[in-house]
Amino acid sequence: MLEIIYQDDYLVAINKPHGLLVHQSPIARDASEFAIQLLRDQIGKKVYPVHRIDRKTSGILLFALDKEVNKNLTEQLTLKTVEKKYWTIVRGYTPDEQLIDYALYKDNGTLQEAQTLIKTLAKVEIDIPSGKHSTSRYSFVEAFPLTGRMHQIRKHMAHILHPIIGDRPHGCNKQNKIWLEKFEMNTMLLHAQKLVFTHPVCNEKVVLTARPQDEFMRAAGIIGFHIDDKKGISIGNT
Repeated sequence: MLEIIYQDDYLVAINKPHGLLVHQSPIARDASEFAIQLLRDQIGKKVYPVHRIDRKTSGILLFALDKEVNKNLTEQLTLKTVEKKYWTIVRGYTPDEQLIDYALYKDNGTLQEAQTLIKTLAKVEIDIPSGKHSTSRYSFVEAFPLTGRMHQIRKHMAHILHPIIGDRPHGCNKQNKIWLEKFEMNTMLLHAQKLVFTHPVCNEKVVLTARPQDEFMRAAGIIGFHIDDKKGISIGNT
């Protein structure tokens, strides 16, 4: 059963788990389950995905229940009036705040402008050797994609040399190997945590939030990041 975090007569939003595709894709022929079909079967209604998030990314995924509502929300995305916030854990100490303005290529070779604003919520250094270093440093980051390019946050974090833990192929091979061998974790630590938009029928502001999946929470705990729904992110396990 998918976790439904919002539902009315026009919209439904889920907290998508890591590893679940939104829909069938020729680049992932190994998949047999898809969010669209699972949600349709669960609620007994046809659903229209308003946006996409990567297979490896968890978090808020919004669906419309009819084509007109879907069209309205798509227009909001085009006009950049929808706010998206992601949580991610990355290698190294990130800047307190930075606008990453770095164009990205589409599969057809077209170069597109791309901007992501990041804010660092917490930093920690722990006793896990990595390469020539005797310790490993990590940052807990909020990422706000101001444009919507494929793998944008993943590519932008790699571009500033702070790749997302568990990301392949944009991540750090050394860190990914550590997490797989030492902690049996190969989940990418990127989570769509918040979505803000205007309801297409009621015309009211809608604010959706989603708690990270269990594997994200486990990894955060190993590092020493404590996630509290009211207090935010802190260092420590209490």
